[in-house]
Amino acid sequence: MIVATFNINGVRARLPALLDWLGDRKPDVALFQELKSADDSFPRGPIEDLGYRVEIHGQKGFNGVAILSRLPLEDVTTGLPGDPDDVQARWIEAVVSGPKRAVRVCGLYLPNGNPAPGPKFDYKLDWMARLEDRARALLAFEEPFLMAGDYNVIPQPEDCWDPAVWADDALFRLETRTAFRRIVNLGFTDALSTCHSEPGNYTFWDYQGGRWRRNHGARIDHLLLSPQAADLLIDCHVDKYVRNGPKPSDHVPVWIELNA
Repeated sequence: MIVATFNINGVRARLPALLDWLGDRKPDVALFQELKSADDSFPRGPIEDLGYRVEIHGQKGFNGVAILSRLPLEDVTTGLPGDPDDVQARWIEAVVSGPKRAVRVCGLYLPNGNPAPGPKFDYKLDWMARLEDRARALLAFEEPFLMAGDYNVIPQPEDCWDPAVWADDALFRLETRTAFRRIVNLGFTDALSTCHSEPGNYTFWDYQGGRWRRNHGARIDHLLLSPQAADLLIDCHVDKYVRNGPKPSDHVPVWIELNA
């Protein structure tokens, strides 16, 4: 089973690139973030024509997450538990039935948090606390599951081209990295860093300052695997070539292969 995560940065603006990548990689399951699309304006047709079932938690103009699957889906839920007043579309999960076993997939778009400190940073940390609570609840079932998406977290200095540039950014502040580490330390495996520990495995390059051309990137898209899912992990890859295409997202897909 191939499971991918991709911050598409506007699904309608990037639809040709999205369809090209789906046709090329053919993931069994794809988790998308930053759709910038309400449910009723999501371009379902061309994606469904490729054989994918589409589940969306959309929001007009910004945010938005989706699950695309060529495998059977059940128990689809949206919205991160813990705050009934939070209307931002940042969480979707479902159970995917693979050829060998079922795996729960959770797609997330964690808040950016800038400027920090401030209300947006407070929301980011509160959201991460709720994510930790949800992770604990799912771990209690002792079943294979993963939480994947744009975490807007640079975990370690080696995960960006120049830590000094990011020192005061909400993605790299100590509070952010500490909250992320608390989640990982519950027993998760960070798929990309586990499979490929060499530096420079970036997943995001800002559009400004020629950062893609100069490889001034950061690793902020992560797949965290429960112990039971980690036992199924075969490998993890970053499709950097997508960034060279026309009208690319500022992120690239990351995908894993599971024995599931």
